[in-house]
Amino acid sequence: MNLSIPAKNRLIFALDVPNRKEAESYVRLLGNTVGCFKVGLELFVKEGPDVLKVVKQNSSASIFLDLKLHDIPATVGSALRSAATHGVRFITVHGSDGGSALKTATEVKGLGLEVLAVTVLTSVSESQLGGLGYKEGLSLRQLVLDRANIAKESGCAGVVCAGEEVSLIKKECSNDFKAVVPGIRPAWAEIEKDDQSRIVTPKEAILNGADLIVVGRPIRDAKDPGEAASKIVEEIGLALTA
Repeated sequence: MNLSIPAKNRLIFALDVPNRKEAESYVRLLGNTVGCFKVGLELFVKEGPDVLKVVKQNSSASIFLDLKLHDIPATVGSALRSAATHGVRFITVHGSDGGSALKTATEVKGLGLEVLAVTVLTSVSESQLGGLGYKEGLSLRQLVLDRANIAKESGCAGVVCAGEEVSLIKKECSNDFKAVVPGIRPAWAEIEKDDQSRIVTPKEAILNGADLIVVGRPIRDAKDPGEAASKIVEEIGLALTA
């Protein structure tokens, strides 16, 4: 476990909201509690790159641009260089291309942008692999591990993976290889129509070795989002000293 990252800086809040106005309200509310804000497809497509200024102008938190890029290497490389000009710290690229596009991560290493490979979405379960065209007998964990190894060899800073897979990835790829974990569900959270299959609590993710965790709905939909974020930071802190 990497103990050098403070509890607050390990929490990424997902700005999974439909417009700039709502995004700004959450940034103002949580800017002193979380270490990073995630801007995903919904918000980025609606508002464009200007929405990144909402984070920079209203907090000192870093930005995680979660676009899950999946295209030919030249296009991905150009997109990464463009993202670097916006002061983004993290950006995601799909890890399913066998490494060709992932290797463009080396092109932005000196620009302050860390490329994270998405292994397998946390909404995917073991039982769905066959229907997605994967060969019989391939376990979800092995698929995740294979993609993590390719990402490491390609020069990525880390991966996005489920909490239950972190310890395997750290053992295989080194402790310095970042593991960013979505699908976080605190024990107290009540989520309606939850589409996540591979979930863990904040404590479980950190104890498994996660460097950062991504939390959206448990904070966004809480009666008091600020209090919910603070509770998660506290849980992270307790896990770090366990």
